[in-house]
Amino acid sequence: MRIIFMGTPEFAVPTLKALHHAAHEIVAVYTQPPRPAGRGKKLQPSPVQKEAEVLGLEVRSPTSLKSAEEQARFAALDADVAVVAAYGLILPQAVLDAPEHGCLNVHASILPRWRGAAPIHRAVMAGDPTTGVTIMQMEAGLDTGPMLATIRTPIEAKTTGELTQELAEKGAQLMVGTLRELANHRPLTQDEERAVYAPKIDKAEARIDWTKPAEELERLVRGLAPFPGAWFELDPGSGSGTGGERVKVLRAEVVEQDGQPGEVLDDALTIGCGERALRPLRLQRAGKPAMDAGEFLRGRPVAAGTRLA
Repeated sequence: MRIIFMGTPEFAVPTLKALHHAAHEIVAVYTQPPRPAGRGKKLQPSPVQKEAEVLGLEVRSPTSLKSAEEQARFAALDADVAVVAAYGLILPQAVLDAPEHGCLNVHASILPRWRGAAPIHRAVMAGDPTTGVTIMQMEAGLDTGPMLATIRTPIEAKTTGELTQELAEKGAQLMVGTLRELANHRPLTQDEERAVYAPKIDKAEARIDWTKPAEELERLVRGLAPFPGAWFELDPGSGSGTGGERVKVLRAEVVEQDGQPGEVLDDALTIGCGERALRPLRLQRAGKPAMDAGEFLRGRPVAAGTRLA
């Protein structure tokens, strides 16, 4: 098939590679423009652009698809289908309608649950037992289109980072299979009564609120790992936790102990919560690499009785 691929982050790369390896003709790759990154804030191409260049594919990175000129350039590619995976730009109706078979989206949730920007984060944070990937026919609404295929996977104790990698690979293979059997698929309309939205993660959500139950905080830690990372403040001076060093928690476990919310209960950094306690297992100080709790505490001991903010 003649395919336009549209994607930006690492999540989209396996789908691009799978389509290329399946011998489809990828006539163009659309991705977000290069962004400043790193200490020098140099412009960095997206992961999809880097992979497309390795594969020798044409790359296009418009800042918008709203202009008639950009829409005409898109339509002139005469594609059979557009495959979209975390592209990051709204597709106008003219773009959705241009390919013969429209635009198919690799969405990282079991629709209609978790439509929107952060489906994997939200599924983990909510304590969902399973998540997955849905191949959806795109329409003007936010992830509202009819579904062509779904695959599921248990969440268990996985982080958002681990699930993102897993779902990226599963989604890639699901898309290849969907295109292979496209003529035989019967689109399934989403049940609007079961729709749940997954808004973008707000910075304020990442700060750990020790008054909440430890079980909820453990899900928050996994849901925000590795980025943006759930965090607390540790004051290296007074131990009050106010205005101190920001420490990210990347892995934690629930412990059957009781104590005041935010109080360090022992030398293993077990911390009291609204219910039970949370023990960080992997942490990261600002500007430092992530490390296991034992290594962290050897470099920065935290005494029992310390209060965290």
